[in-house]
Amino acid sequence: MLKEYFLNIVNEAINKLIKENKIGEMTCNDKYSLQVEIPKNNQFGDFAVNISSLARYAKIAPVKIAELISAEIQKTDFEINIMAGFINFKLQDKALNSIISEILQKKLDYAKNNQGENKKVILEYVSANPTGPFHIGHGRWAAMGSALANVMKYSGYDVYQEFYINDAGSQIQKLGKSLYIRILKELNFNIDFPSDEEEAKNFYTGEYLIPVAKSFIEEEKDRAKEIKENYKGEFDSEQLKYISKYARLKMLSLQKALLENFNTHFDNYFSELTLHESGQVKQCIEKLNKLGVLYEKDGALWFKSSDYGDDQDRVIKKSDGAYTYLTADIAYHYNKLQRGFDILLNIWGADHHGYIPRMRASIEVLGYNPNSLEVLLGQLVNLVINGEEVRMGKRTKMITLDELIEEVGVDATRYWMIMRSIDTTLDFDIELAKSKTDENPVFYVQYAHARACSILRHAKEEKYDIINNKQENAQIKDFDEKIENMKVSDFDILWTCNDEKVYETTKRLILKLEEYKSVVQNSAKNRTPYLITKYLQELASNFHQFYTFSKVLVDDEKLMTARLAIVKAVILILKSGLTLIAVQAPEKM
Repeated sequence: MLKEYFLNIVNEAINKLIKENKIGEMTCNDKYSLQVEIPKNNQFGDFAVNISSLARYAKIAPVKIAELISAEIQKTDFEINIMAGFINFKLQDKALNSIISEILQKKLDYAKNNQGENKKVILEYVSANPTGPFHIGHGRWAAMGSALANVMKYSGYDVYQEFYINDAGSQIQKLGKSLYIRILKELNFNIDFPSDEEEAKNFYTGEYLIPVAKSFIEEEKDRAKEIKENYKGEFDSEQLKYISKYARLKMLSLQKALLENFNTHFDNYFSELTLHESGQVKQCIEKLNKLGVLYEKDGALWFKSSDYGDDQDRVIKKSDGAYTYLTADIAYHYNKLQRGFDILLNIWGADHHGYIPRMRASIEVLGYNPNSLEVLLGQLVNLVINGEEVRMGKRTKMITLDELIEEVGVDATRYWMIMRSIDTTLDFDIELAKSKTDENPVFYVQYAHARACSILRHAKEEKYDIINNKQENAQIKDFDEKIENMKVSDFDILWTCNDEKVYETTKRLILKLEEYKSVVQNSAKNRTPYLITKYLQELASNFHQFYTFSKVLVDDEKLMTARLAIVKAVILILKSGLTLIAVQAPEKM
């Protein structure tokens, strides 16, 4: 990773100068931070470090500081020039050649690394109630979570993906009652949901339950017959219990199928209900009580979370004996810790930000490191159709994730959901996402991959000469074998061209390819998979510029082979990045 390399050698030189008292008045106690930049004028160099901020400590001019640092750096495969307070690094051709060679050798593993040191991570995301179809916000968590899991695995983390099923609350009974009504309506009973707005809140009135009701009547013929014969205007408690269970399992099954279709694969679906049925919630409360962090007030049981960083204490059990949502969540996170995970990584909606300190408090009380909990707070998605934002609701007709996927496709949906930082609101423009133009990011990137594949096909394909009635050889025979056996020096021919545009666009493309390593590591470290999409768009742009100025299929076979090798490297990196975000890399479009 070249940026990190140049930053490191500058910092090492500074530390050496400080130890030897050769950099003015600077001491090891001075706190400074430097960054590597890309110079606006590429004539100055390929990378630059601005050391002007050190002047306040050293009490000498930035140019003098730059000269002192430069003198301490051993120059290998690069040159240094100083402009004011900038140390500029210009790579020699040999270093650029080595980048292409390494990509061709390592292929899709070029940026693979061991940053995670095999730490065990449980990544929990989506975790919706099994009460209805996913809305498009769930789609963002699904795309982000699965992409993040891929990036972290690629960077050496041991990632376990889990969906927490919120199936223990009153919402399951509401779902059961709602399906009961839909079943009765399908059986031709004169029944409907309450017209009163407040009463209707106790039901899920969306039409998505109509096909579920039809499935119930088809799959449970005997029970449906029993309902039809015995319904007397009131819900039968045993039937309601059975229908509620059926509804929960059916909705969960539909959710699982959609997630699989959306390239989101969980290792486990963890039921909240099992925490209660197995006694884990009760055992967790007993443990907290023994630790002396619970007390009673106003008939309720409280957790002293304010003693551990929360802004106030929290109710664990209400005065009516019912547990709060927090109670099961504490038991669930305790369960995760007991399973031996080092990092508990959750994706939650931004409205859950207040939940973080109370969860960390419970983790600390239970004897674990509260910083093992990491939470990514995600903002919502605004769906835009023909320039207008579409409102969504859960209990009435709504735009669902499966409807969105059907409209724009899996690839476009995933790419758009991932391409902005999770802590910013996303405007999902349906018409643009469907378009086949350069303004559509996913099309732009996929087209770059398909275009690169097309160039290779043309180089390797045998052609038939109709005029002379004979078969022509491919432009490059045994191309794959030649690529495998290329030496670093075989790329020297790339730099013999006198055309400055050809030289610079080739160089910029190779440097962009090398940048993939640092992008992957930063994405994994900072939990920011959107950086992959941003990078892919930039790489596609660099490739299109390269192709505009550099003719690949030329008469000079050595030059053609070298340029085709660059095209092959572009294919490998584009495919690697698209694979990490679980989007297809088409060879034809």
